[in-house]
Amino acid sequence: MALWMIRAGRRGEYAEKFIKDHCFYITWSDLNCDLAGFHSRDEIKHKLREIYPDVKTNTIRIWASQIWMGSHEISVGDWVILPLKTQPTIWIGEVVQGYQFDPAAASPYFHRIPVKWIGENIPRSNFAQDLLFSFGASLTICRISRNNAEERLRNMEKSRWAAGSDGYVTMDLSADETEETFQDVEELARDQIIRLIGSRFKGHELARLVNGILAAQGYHTFMSPPGPDGGVDILAGTGSLGFGEPRLCVQVKSQDTPVELKEIKALKGAMQDSQATQGLFVSWGGYKSSIKEQSSFFSVRLWGKNELLAALFQTYEKLDPELRADLPLKQIWTLTDEE
Repeated sequence: MALWMIRAGRRGEYAEKFIKDHCFYITWSDLNCDLAGFHSRDEIKHKLREIYPDVKTNTIRIWASQIWMGSHEISVGDWVILPLKTQPTIWIGEVVQGYQFDPAAASPYFHRIPVKWIGENIPRSNFAQDLLFSFGASLTICRISRNNAEERLRNMEKSRWAAGSDGYVTMDLSADETEETFQDVEELARDQIIRLIGSRFKGHELARLVNGILAAQGYHTFMSPPGPDGGVDILAGTGSLGFGEPRLCVQVKSQDTPVELKEIKALKGAMQDSQATQGLFVSWGGYKSSIKEQSSFFSVRLWGKNELLAALFQTYEKLDPELRADLPLKQIWTLTDEE
């Protein structure tokens, strides 16, 4: 077995189709030709120069290498990793058929690799940091081989992808290895922040963080004490005494597993009891796929890790000093990858 990573676009824009179709796609637009007919990377390079005459020579070389791997080296039985951009989770598929070409497909879906999903929505925090370094390579297609990654993922599969189940002690990477294998500094930083929140804001402490964010947004809040809360962790309102609208009823779940639809329905019942005009559900473990299709946009908003982080970053400087001490962050500027 070989272990590969394929990204679903720079911003993760193709991920939903990858997941729905049970396929990985080689997503170079306008590349409408059967890649199986090429016999070397050089042949692919010549074709790419025809299609993309304004692209730099070195970029063409890198693209050709990735396209060759996707069309000639990924085999039945190999595992492929899909890191999502839309949420901090990872999907893992096992290749069930080799490379296929469909000239009638819409661009950029001409080239596909069918898989069965063996790991769905696995939290990034379940993986050791050295594996996340490898998963963070900036290439669209690459093979993952460092630090016994294949064996470790097999161990994790046996334990249903549980955190700490790879059977190895987390390894420290040298500066050279870090620079070579990890190009996405933002993703690395988010992984570290997620790990810290997961360790320091367990249980009711996550409600304390959400309460602090809402207060920094200008809400007057009341937070229920630890213990049974009747479906309400926080009540929040605007105005001098909190009597203004919107009036929020907030439920916070710090568990790592996705929330079920029945829990959203319970929040809607609590909204009626508390005369709230809107609801906010915060789930650290995310949501079942059916929930977003059935939730009401104008009555309930759903926050997962990404939405919580976005709100945290927007309000961080206004947070209570005690919260900032528990979650010490600073903003930095860095160059983006223009390629």
